[in-house]
Amino acid sequence: MAAFTFALQVNGSIHKHSVSHNLDHLRTSLSSTFKPLIKELQKLPTKVDFSRTLIQSTSSRILDTLVDTMFRFVDQPLLSSQSNFAPVDETVEAVEVTCTEGEIPTDLQEGVYVRNGPNPLFGGLKSTVSIFGRSSHVWAEGEGMLHALHFKKKPDGEWTISYNNRYVESETFTIETQLNKPSFLPAIEGDSLAILSSLVLNTWRFGVPNKYLRNTSVFEHSGKLYAIAENHLPQEVDISTLESLEDWDVDGGWTRPFTSHPKRAPESRELVIMGIDAQKPYYVEGPARIGIMPRYGDADSVKWFEVEPNCTFHILNCFEDGDQEVVVRGCRALAAILPGPDWGQKKFDWFSKGFNFENYADGSTEDGYLFHRAYEWRLNLLTGEVKEKNLTGTDFSMDFPLVNGEFTGLKHKYGYAQVIDSVASSTSGIAKYGGVAKLYFHEQQSIQQTVIKQGEEKRDEQLIRVEYHNFAENIFCTGIAFVPKEGRVEEDDGWIITYVHNEENNVSQAYLIDAKRFGSEPTAIITLPRRVPYGFHGTFVSMPAQA
Repeated sequence: MAAFTFALQVNGSIHKHSVSHNLDHLRTSLSSTFKPLIKELQKLPTKVDFSRTLIQSTSSRILDTLVDTMFRFVDQPLLSSQSNFAPVDETVEAVEVTCTEGEIPTDLQEGVYVRNGPNPLFGGLKSTVSIFGRSSHVWAEGEGMLHALHFKKKPDGEWTISYNNRYVESETFTIETQLNKPSFLPAIEGDSLAILSSLVLNTWRFGVPNKYLRNTSVFEHSGKLYAIAENHLPQEVDISTLESLEDWDVDGGWTRPFTSHPKRAPESRELVIMGIDAQKPYYVEGPARIGIMPRYGDADSVKWFEVEPNCTFHILNCFEDGDQEVVVRGCRALAAILPGPDWGQKKFDWFSKGFNFENYADGSTEDGYLFHRAYEWRLNLLTGEVKEKNLTGTDFSMDFPLVNGEFTGLKHKYGYAQVIDSVASSTSGIAKYGGVAKLYFHEQQSIQQTVIKQGEEKRDEQLIRVEYHNFAENIFCTGIAFVPKEGRVEEDDGWIITYVHNEENNVSQAYLIDAKRFGSEPTAIITLPRRVPYGFHGTFVSMPAQA
């Protein structure tokens, strides 16, 4: 996911009437607000010991009292259609699960499938009400929680599968769990004064403006597993137990935030990383641009290309095509789903308009701004020319794309993405059908296809062939990962693995889908012992049996 923490300018719009109202309210409220502070001061000893410990303790008590007096935490309600975004309140030690449909292939690699995602503490996301206005968490916030499936093969060839889940225990997770109550003030969405005061008070109390939410992605490097979000360093976790270990600063070589999507070069196994920070040197751009940096280049070696304004959270792949062109492929929308609408606008209406695909298909830019299509930018290194185009049609919105990891940075034939349908969403604002898509990039041509859904027929144009693995109604997936087949020969020799959730019966499962027989029934379905909330990115880590 893109960076979303400590963004002062995101949807914190300043309204004059709101500011003046808050200031008037502030003046009339100071007397009652500071009464508890006076009581705290009266508790201090008469003989003051100016030791550092006492000063810090006293300051902490005063700040805690200030926050408890001036801010009130309230729960953010969930719509019935958002039930699987709610957190789970328990973790599970390793428990054996079984394949309930199909069977685990004999040539599946032994390993662990792990998916990261937000699981807010204390029952769910919070808003605060204060004399400064209101602020709230956005839907992508919440402490990271890992959900893992472990695949081990017995000597007789039978499979043992176990499931466990666990919080990523960052420094700020530890602080808030020890306090045993919501403590960090939401600082992403809301009234400007409320956001500013939240950032300042969080920094004074805890040393950081916002929580370290390692909830976005998980990756493996040099045999170690790391949980990560864009606003801080990765944190190592035990690949078997999911126990949280130390932060990883690349052996002292990295002091900035760390991308959620590091890429590993297939042959050298080098990890390529970047970081975006809200401190100097700022990551600032005017028009939308894509920068190309040589493998071992620096800031001065970046060549910039201006592109059409867009929101692209996730890149599918990049590669050099000949001596002149670099090709960038990703899932592109007109606007960002993070952090969400301005405070005061109904979120459901905002999301409904954003996913109104019918108007998007007709060329309207007022609606459909959250609709994602596979997209391609071709950047000419010699002339500076940019060619960009949509690759897929409007039958499904797709995101969280990936390729077979052995083709990262190389020219590839296939890609995969999570999808939701467009027809149901455009009429109700709620998707009814989900699935996974396989994209055939080696078959680029203008394709006219007829899409029939819910009795409606429409023509849809796209440049690449797309094959869908559709789920039943009200079943959706998160965290797709590609699992290479043992002894693989071709690029698509393997499976897509993903967690899915059935919103009708509230049951969560894991699907294993054959990448070569994409439209067929899942190769295996594993029913899980508990609900797995929707999350973000997953990975499969191969773990060959020890000799």
